[in-house]
Amino acid sequence: MTVMRPHAEQLFADELAALATEDDRPRPPGWRLSPQAVVTYLLGDGGKITPKYVGPRRLMEVAVATLATDRALLLLGVPGTAKTWVSEHLAAAISGDSTLLVQGTAGTAEEAIRYGWNYARLLAEGPSPAALVASPVMRAMETGGIARVEELTRVPSDVQDTLITILSEKTLPIPELGGEVQAVKGFNIIATANDRDRGVNELSSALRRRFNTVVLPVPATAEEEVEIVARRVAQLGRSLELPEVPPALEEIRRVVTVFRELRTGLTEDGRTKLKSPTGTLSTAEAISVITNGWALAAHFGDGTLRPRDVASGIVGAVVKDPTTDPVVWREYLETVVRERDGWSAFYRAARDA
Repeated sequence: MTVMRPHAEQLFADELAALATEDDRPRPPGWRLSPQAVVTYLLGDGGKITPKYVGPRRLMEVAVATLATDRALLLLGVPGTAKTWVSEHLAAAISGDSTLLVQGTAGTAEEAIRYGWNYARLLAEGPSPAALVASPVMRAMETGGIARVEELTRVPSDVQDTLITILSEKTLPIPELGGEVQAVKGFNIIATANDRDRGVNELSSALRRRFNTVVLPVPATAEEEVEIVARRVAQLGRSLELPEVPPALEEIRRVVTVFRELRTGLTEDGRTKLKSPTGTLSTAEAISVITNGWALAAHFGDGTLRPRDVASGIVGAVVKDPTTDPVVWREYLETVVRERDGWSAFYRAARDA
């Protein structure tokens, strides 16, 4: 059976093994690689180690250094800035296991962070170690691994605060058994949160003090974003076994340009102010648009990614609010896209879409 998306430690096992073999720097207790090697794994070395994150090196150094201390790491940013991607690769490089994951939602219960019970055994035998169901956080404490908490600010505030004792004392009390779990060296937590969601639960000051926050920015330049999109689309294409399509940097650059202009409210040349739509138009959405266009070109087109293959995906990404976004999009098409050299085919396709 072939899985659609292997975990990072499986997909990049050869790179991790090569780094471990050559890594002669000091490693924190419980770590599989030194902090320097973890950063190399994330950013690449220009050779056999491929970049997993394109952005400021210092951000990754701060993130890795945080995990080598007794403070947890909070990756903060707008949607689509690779928070989940970075947390997965950090866990894979440090502990070799990125699967100890708590997905935060409004319905996340305390048991998802602490522990739960097998109620059939609990009723039959009473509280016992065999009846206890360990959470991903508890398993990370027992093994000295990295636990990941996705969308921490979506978790109810009272459930969030169950992390305080875990992070400050490195202990998880189990009063039903009259005992506790003490964290093995190497244990830590990586949480992610975004600052664009409505109705989220802010972290208490006590909990926030237990985290060091690293803000992941949107790509600084268009070329940087094009590089990210091109690399991730190629990886996804191989993973999904899409038919080969010739490189399409022109269309990738077009999608990135549209997203950046609408996101910032200003054209690339700085001459025209624009209205911004309600959506975030993130790099992750640009990757999705290009990947979908690739599938259209491969299965229903002539095998070459063309403007018509990406136009409908862009419209779907831009128009989220049916009241205001169509107006923003039509204005952008008529005042910017229509007048731009070399964009006539895209203008027609986008207008029809």
